Amino acid sequence: MLRSSTLPAEGSPDPLRVWPGGGPHPERPAPWVAPGVRPLAGIRSASRLKAWMLVLPVDAVVLVAPSWWAPEHAKGYLAMAVLSMVLLTGGGRYRARLHVSVLEDLPVLLGRLLAAGAVVATAFALFHQVVEVTSFLKTALATIGLVVLGRVVSGQLILLGRRRRIVAHRTIIIGGGESGAEMAALLNRYPQYGLFPVGFVDDGEQCVADTESRYLGRVEELEDAVRATGADVIIVADGDIPEEIRLLEVLRRPASAQCDLMIVPRLHQFCKQAGVVDHIGAIPLIRIRTPALRGPGLAVKRLFDVVASAGALVVFAPLMLACVLAVRIESGPGVFFRQTRVGRGGVPFTCLKFRSLHPETGAESATRWSIADDARIGPVGRLLRRSGLDELPQLLNILRGDMTLVGPRPERPFFVDLFSAQFPRYAHRHRVRAGLTGLAQVCGLRGNVPIADRARFDNYYIENWSLWLDTKILLRTVTEVLFARGR
Repeated sequence: MLRSSTLPAEGSPDPLRVWPGGGPHPERPAPWVAPGVRPLAGIRSASRLKAWMLVLPVDAVVLVAPSWWAPEHAKGYLAMAVLSMVLLTGGGRYRARLHVSVLEDLPVLLGRLLAAGAVVATAFALFHQVVEVTSFLKTALATIGLVVLGRVVSGQLILLGRRRRIVAHRTIIIGGGESGAEMAALLNRYPQYGLFPVGFVDDGEQCVADTESRYLGRVEELEDAVRATGADVIIVADGDIPEEIRLLEVLRRPASAQCDLMIVPRLHQFCKQAGVVDHIGAIPLIRIRTPALRGPGLAVKRLFDVVASAGALVVFAPLMLACVLAVRIESGPGVFFRQTRVGRGGVPFTCLKFRSLHPETGAESATRWSIADDARIGPVGRLLRRSGLDELPQLLNILRGDMTLVGPRPERPFFVDLFSAQFPRYAHRHRVRAGLTGLAQVCGLRGNVPIADRARFDNYYIENWSLWLDTKILLRTVTEVLFARGR
């Protein structure tokens, strides 16, 4: 049987053992809990409370406070407050750390606050006298000090809530091996991390490590375990865990995907502090960002799609008219090419393009992979395809909600079925709307490149989506079009 160095010393109550059948071992006492800490069982923990609900209002009040006692510079302090909140929110400063420490956050916190103050002070200097700018900066520096003090106070309140089990997020550990046992022991012993292990899942036949939580079933049953226990945190530790791809699929199922995901890295003893996002005791944890597939960010993305596509249709109207005339002269009637593609959630839609050739049959259009070297393509069609101008009509698809500006390129149903059977996680591309351009395309993955590579790039984009990533892809798309690096 595995023995963990973090278990209670000799003479202390022995931790709860579990056996493959689940539940407490009949010969073992209840889990060891730190003195003065209420066990979670039988009480209602306010797990919906988040750190930002306390920290963000405190920061906001402190940042706008100078406008009350120095009303002559109120606009400057309000501008600094808004910019500071944007910088701090964008940097994830309101995400709860397991190891609460103002000192660890201090370098980033001071850097972002000073940056906000410098920007506002620069704008201030352009319209005011130097004496007034100096006065503004003195108060701004004092405000930054108050923000740090507010963080100290809010941090202590968070720790108090965790130690009293007022906030204790129910946690499922994947893996009943040594790391999982140590993790469960630490979380039960040190409630200041704000997590309470309710059980573990593992595919092993003998999950009899020194864990302090019960066996909840196999990894495949993780989603059921999340629903049954009300867990909102998942920690991937060790044990007899299935292959990487299957585990990823289980973690991305609807109920599991709603949980905060953390991973104990392999050979974590070699992980240095510079590469650690968070830690429990001496065990480093890598926080995995849950794909932002809903929420305010996507609402902003959709709003940008509508505004940008409508504006682009107006700006590019002369160019599109020229394309229409050129295609009509070269290919005759039928300027637009309509084709069924697969969009978000696997729902088909009609994708629009400028026609570059006339396929002989509908089957050829639906099942032929590439026509880049087809002799039937004329000079106009070749230019449109190479420059990407043939896809301009898809701005209409974006405007009506079938597509988005940036996302995985849509594919035909025939090839979706084919590639989904051949390549793991290919169908995961359909978690978001199809895009006019995408990360794979600006990285050169066009034409006859491995489909697995495209799928990896598309899923990487989804997992790491942000408005800034969209901006970078759009800027790179402009260079692709200008230098005709397309097909």
